[in-house]
Amino acid sequence: MTVIYTTHALHPRALALLAEAAAVRIASATDPETLTRECRDADILIVRAPIPSDLFSAQSRLRMAVRHGAGLDWIPIDAATEAGVLVANVPGANARTVAEHAIFGAMAVLRRFRSVDRDLRRVGWQAGRAHAEQARELNGKAIGILGLGNIGRNIAAIAGNGFGMTVLATTRTTSSLPDGIARRDIDELMAESDIVALCCPLTPETRRIIDARRIGLMKPTAVLVNVSRGPVIDDDALIAALRAGRIGGAVLDVFSEQPLPAEHPYFSFDNVVVTPHLAGITDESMMRMGIGAAEEALRVIAGGLPLNLRNPEVVERYRQRFPSA
Repeated sequence: MTVIYTTHALHPRALALLAEAAAVRIASATDPETLTRECRDADILIVRAPIPSDLFSAQSRLRMAVRHGAGLDWIPIDAATEAGVLVANVPGANARTVAEHAIFGAMAVLRRFRSVDRDLRRVGWQAGRAHAEQARELNGKAIGILGLGNIGRNIAAIAGNGFGMTVLATTRTTSSLPDGIARRDIDELMAESDIVALCCPLTPETRRIIDARRIGLMKPTAVLVNVSRGPVIDDDALIAALRAGRIGGAVLDVFSEQPLPAEHPYFSFDNVVVTPHLAGITDESMMRMGIGAAEEALRVIAGGLPLNLRNPEVVERYRQRFPSA
């Protein structure tokens, strides 16, 4: 029987889709050595953890690596292509989920939720209420979105249509922006926005794109939201700005080092909302991503190509490996 190897458990509805076509095995750990060893007899790899490059050269049966979600930085695509392995993903499946989290985090900082909750529990009613007069609303503020893919567009829709915010965007695409979104270059976006939402992919160009100079352009009350990848921010620069009170706060779901060490400075700020890379995870999104990955697996098992093939240049090499495909 076809073997599907997944780095993490799948949603029950995804498992039900795969039940008659494949045996599903879950990784016992996600370190590179374990993944490489346990994947050796797999036909399909479902990815929710970083994959080592040499995993692909060590496999003889592997047909496809499919990302359980959208981001492809955890899959070394060049190594997969060299080995004749298809790479696919499930774009957009958790975009609304991430967008809701970004708005939720921004609201939590503006409404001083961490301080209110802490002082209400520890000190009392009036101590919690005392923070309210310094709280601020989303309505009427400007949100700047760096990266206008599926997540960025969902944030724009929620912010503009739901909260009456002015929406600004920086994007690599040269096509016209959706109605209600104004294009800005990145420095203009940093300077004009009350909320800056980072939704860009991690590339050599975006690594530490938010550095000390650009943080210095932000309004002193502005909030930085990162639902992209940790390394797009220069952590030292952001920590320095938070310590100096030069920005209003931050919402951080992703980090250069994960898991985030318990003693990390980000935990020390009342105006920083820290979450453990879960912005895109809910029961509903896990179902959509799991089903999407399962459907791609079934296409390949049936002899076809994935709908969301991300390395089309591999097809000739792939068909040499699997002539019946």
